[in-house]
Amino acid sequence: MIKRYTLEKMGHLWTEEAKYQSWLDVELAVCRAWAKKGKIPLSDLKVIEKNAAFNVEEIEKIEDTVKHDVIAFLTSVNGNIDKGVKNNKPKASRFMNMGMTSSDMLDTAMALRLVAASDIIISDIEKMIKTLKKLAIKHKKTVMIGRTHNIHAEPITFGLKVLVWYFEMKRNLDRVKIAKEDVRVGKISGAVGNYANISPVIEGLALKNLKLKRAEAANQIIQRDRYAYLMTTLAIVAGSLEKIATELRNLQHTEILEVEEPFAKGQKGSSAMPHKRNPVVGEQVTGLSRIVRANSMAAIENITLWHERDISHSSVERIIVPDSFILLDYMLIKMEWALAGLNVYPQNMLRNLNHLKGAIFSQQVLLALINKGKSREEAYKIVQESAMKVWAGEVENFAAALKADARVMKLFTTVEIDAIFDVKYYLKNVDEFFKRV
Repeated sequence: MIKRYTLEKMGHLWTEEAKYQSWLDVELAVCRAWAKKGKIPLSDLKVIEKNAAFNVEEIEKIEDTVKHDVIAFLTSVNGNIDKGVKNNKPKASRFMNMGMTSSDMLDTAMALRLVAASDIIISDIEKMIKTLKKLAIKHKKTVMIGRTHNIHAEPITFGLKVLVWYFEMKRNLDRVKIAKEDVRVGKISGAVGNYANISPVIEGLALKNLKLKRAEAANQIIQRDRYAYLMTTLAIVAGSLEKIATELRNLQHTEILEVEEPFAKGQKGSSAMPHKRNPVVGEQVTGLSRIVRANSMAAIENITLWHERDISHSSVERIIVPDSFILLDYMLIKMEWALAGLNVYPQNMLRNLNHLKGAIFSQQVLLALINKGKSREEAYKIVQESAMKVWAGEVENFAAALKADARVMKLFTTVEIDAIFDVKYYLKNVDEFFKRV
């Protein structure tokens, strides 16, 4: 039964057809539980299982009159169950929704779809993790400049940058799995959750059939802190994707061009400027992340309801739940595609690494001076003065500025100065990070 959801694409899970099918699955599970306890005759259960069906157009037509979607659904299903039954014979449809309230069916059915949708997101993330791992290993020793405050700092490798994303997506995978379990909960306990007209035994049997857990305590609904946890988790995943997208967009600046999104054959970047190759996937992901994030705030607002329930949450969830799952699924697929085909330009990374003409080695010079006996304050002053000459274009490079400083040359030979400018120094522990993969 649940398998039918997990085999479908994300969009199908949120169609009217899939929604009503999940409703029917819950109703049938409860009927089977009643039959097992002898309340529904097996002959009637067979009729229900054979004939229970719905028609979306018919439901919508009925709802136009009754203004209640669950009643419209049950009217459609019951009409099919009772087809061919003589008027003087008790109808099997009388057992449908027995002892239940609408939210018993709605929230339990929603759990089925939330679990299935989460499984799709989990699969998407797992695929992205594999892609990130492959990309990180490939560029483990691809040297580039690290940037803080958007300014050149010290050398890193592109593989290390990707490794940060890899572990973040691993954490996101764990978060989604936990959140999925948190919403894998049903509730079939009646109008205010007090089991007045349906027993915990029936609930237990039905939920076992649906492969759902029982809510420890309930009023009329499954409590919305569970939904909020899931939706905020989706927002965190979207935030991670936006973080990656933003970095790739920055590295794709024409002046930097260290990486570039795939540019497919026949693709066009601009209606006016044929030369353009724009980071469109990164921009899509960045924009869509805002929607998923905003939806999570609406889910938090839904936690607070009046007394045993109201339906202020219902209209909100009809929008934010499908939208967030569909958008995040799309974002994960697009971002994985971009990373799998990412153009990486090591030659441009090397060019940018040398842009400040060696000034990025300033900390190494600082520490070397301190090791020679200079105070940190004096050493900092000496190094900064030489570095600022590089910024001002007054010297050929940082090493030349240092060699022209008598305070430095009293302590170092030219060979010692040159030895400081070795990028391999910054790569000596790269392998340690990759042991953690």
